[in-house]
Amino acid sequence: MATFENIAIDRVGTDGRVARVTLNRPEKMNSLSQELLFELNDSLHDLEADDSCRVIILRGAGRTFSAGYDLTPARGGADGVVRRYRGADDKGRRLLMGTRTGMQQITDIHMYFWNMAKITIAQIHGYALAGGCELAMMADLVVAAEDAQLGHPGLRGLGTSRTGVIWPLVIGMRKAKELYYTGDSVSGVEAERIGMINHAWPKEELEERTIAFADRFANMTADHLAILKVNMNRFYENMGIYSSVRSSTDLDAAAQFTAESYKFQDNMRAAAESGGGLKEALAKRDAPYADYRMKR
Repeated sequence: MATFENIAIDRVGTDGRVARVTLNRPEKMNSLSQELLFELNDSLHDLEADDSCRVIILRGAGRTFSAGYDLTPARGGADGVVRRYRGADDKGRRLLMGTRTGMQQITDIHMYFWNMAKITIAQIHGYALAGGCELAMMADLVVAAEDAQLGHPGLRGLGTSRTGVIWPLVIGMRKAKELYYTGDSVSGVEAERIGMINHAWPKEELEERTIAFADRFANMTADHLAILKVNMNRFYENMGIYSSVRSSTDLDAAAQFTAESYKFQDNMRAAAESGGGLKEALAKRDAPYADYRMKR
């Protein structure tokens, strides 16, 4: 196995047949930099090729699963891989299809996680917000601490949810629309009640119970589990998950050019100039809702 800067991997369960992948940027609340996402992609490919790995647990280091995409990324490295697609015209204006093409590079990682030939379990504590929630939703199974918070505040002016479109497949239309139109979050307990996740457990029991949960699936060989997964996934793919996620990525790119998005971008620039930074811009965005700003 390769070594990574933003990802940690260990083995748990009976005979080490469960691989545990940890998002390892605790100082940034495991925000999804493109460096981290490309490392995650590489680590998952390594584990998919390893027959001794039957089930994969994805979790976050520190106090949270993931607070979402990194909104203040570096300009080089993996970030540059996607950024190069975000072209501009001769007046410096961003172009829609360049933005869309760059976003599709990240969507491809999410969709690989969805379709890889291993059973995957997202283990959520703290926050699974925005891109963090999108990533968790691509796992086969999701478990969470009872007091975890799952949602997509990025819908408030930052764009749409690319893989959050899976919500209509797992929860009812009314609740899916409510969460989508407001960017509100739900607790682990509520997420279990509405079918967004499989189980919500007390935080102090989450680690042990997740490993036991994973170990139960790992009773069968990796190849047989892979066949069962592909068979199950085909039903959802035939209902349009691929076309829906691709369409949502297109609309996420288009949403960068709405009046609401421009307002948020202006707030980001103003906050940067005043020294308040991202925290100030997010507080201003969330003030009318009186929720996320209270929890940071």
